[in-house]
Parts: sequence; structure tokens; C-alpha cells
Amino acid sequence: MLRLATLLAAFSLLFATIATASDRPVVVELYTSQGCSSCPPADKLLHELAEMEDVIAQSLQVNKRDYLDWKDQFASPAFTKRQHNYARALGETSVYTPQMIIGGTDHVVGSRPMKVSKLIQKHGDKPKQVDVVLQRNGSQVVINAASAKPQDMVVYLVRYAPSKTVDIRKGENRGSTLTYANVVTDWQQVDEWNGAEPLRTFAQAPGLEPIVVIVQRKGYRDVLGAAQLR
Repeated sequence: MLRLATLLAAFSLLFATIATASDRPVVVELYTSQGCSSCPPADKLLHELAEMEDVIAQSLQVNKRDYLDWKDQFASPAFTKRQHNYARALGETSVYTPQMIIGGTDHVVGSRPMKVSKLIQKHGDKPKQVDVVLQRNGSQVVINAASAKPQDMVVYLVRYAPSKTVDIRKGENRGSTLTYANVVTDWQQVDEWNGAEPLRTFAQAPGLEPIVVIVQRKGYRDVLGAAQLR
């Protein structure tokens, strides 16, 4: 625990420098599981990331470990499928937890803060390709986007709960009370776009949960732009 605390402190100091230099949010997707004994350090790291203004941190819980005597209460087969789609796009033959996908193109063990910070800096330093502006309109969100060049893209709407706590009674983490940050509750495709003209589209987003819109190159490639409403 001391080593993890030291690494997190170093990570926070490094990222304070990174965040001031970046003008685009970096999307970090953590694929985690309540039944994974090596995941809690990555879940804690995601708490740190969730506090960063220039990071959009998302916790996607997968059901691949539900066979280990504990069913993940927040897991979705759709998130498991998304992780496997990334593996195919990245040329990988398998997936793992805890896995962070950063910017749509890099993956790393989610409990390695220095590697995570370097990848976030790498993606934060890239030129912005897509501007995304969001506005609430009752139960809808208005999405406006402009691309620097034409390319095939997918527009996703993500909803998440800022914090959820669960008592783990069985499995590898039995006896633990774990709190998760930015737990994704819904991830849906709302549009496809070629970038030749500015995009203006609408999506249903009832309730008070925060809203994230991610524009990603088609085929589970680069995240080109993102914005959120908390």
C-alpha cells in the first residue's frame, strides 16, 4: 500500500504539469471487474484521473470474471464486447483486467501510474482533430462538432455515475468494500459522421447523470474529440 501511495503521489505531481499544457481532454477507459484481485489499485488510480480537468476517465466493468463466485453488479456484456473489439483493432489476441485504453489506441495495465501518465501526456500533446461542444436541452443533449479533415467517425454518448460503492461478499475481493469512480452505466452510438461538414445532432439524455460525448475514428481507432457535461 505504501508503494502504491508513493506512486500515486508522484503521478499527481507529474500530471499537474501535463494538465496545464494540454488543450484537449484525453479519454481513459478502464476495463475492470469486482471479481479481480489485481484491479483495486487501478480503480484507485482512476479516482485520481477523475479529478483531472483534462482527462475524461471512465470505468467500464466487464463480466469476464463473473464465474469466480461473484457477479459484478455494474458489469455489462456490451463493455466486454467493446474491450474485445479494441483487442482486435490493436492486433491483440486476448484481453485482461485491469486494462486502460488511452486515447483509443494505447493500452496499459491500469495499475501502473507512471506508464499511464506518460501515455496521457502523449495523447494530450497531439493536435486537436475534432472540436466537440455540448448543450443540455431538457432531456436532450445537443451535440455540435467540427473536424479538421474528412474521415469516418462514430459519435458515442456515455452516461456514468460519479461514485458507486459495493460490499464484495465472495470471490477474489471478498470482505472488501470498494468505491468506484465514474462508473459507466450506458454507452451508445448516436451517429456516424464523415467530417466533411460540421455535425449537429441530438441525443436523449434524461436524468441527472453526467454526459460524455466521444468522437472516435471508425473501427475502434483514435479518439479524435470528446467533451462532457457534469
